[in-house]
Amino acid sequence: MSDSIHGHQVMELMLSLGRAVTKQELEKIMAQRFGEQARYHTCSASEMDAQALIQFLESKGKFTASEEGIETAAERICNH
Repeated sequence: MSDSIHGHQVMELMLSLGRAVTKQELEKIMAQRFGEQARYHTCSASEMDAQALIQFLESKGKFTASEEGIETAAERICNH
């Protein structure tokens, strides 16, 4: 496992769930999948914990919010 997980991997994980999740639930899923101490990065930011990554992705418009929680779409994952 890499020292730092790219945000794309988290978004792909969300897609695999096939449903909306709360931010707290996503944090738990990320910890289970990538480890409690995992660090995350994106194309333009690094050294984030799970909560910071979720906030960052939300600020970039990568999530759709609903009463059930947040979800993403494949077209929101950049391809570079």
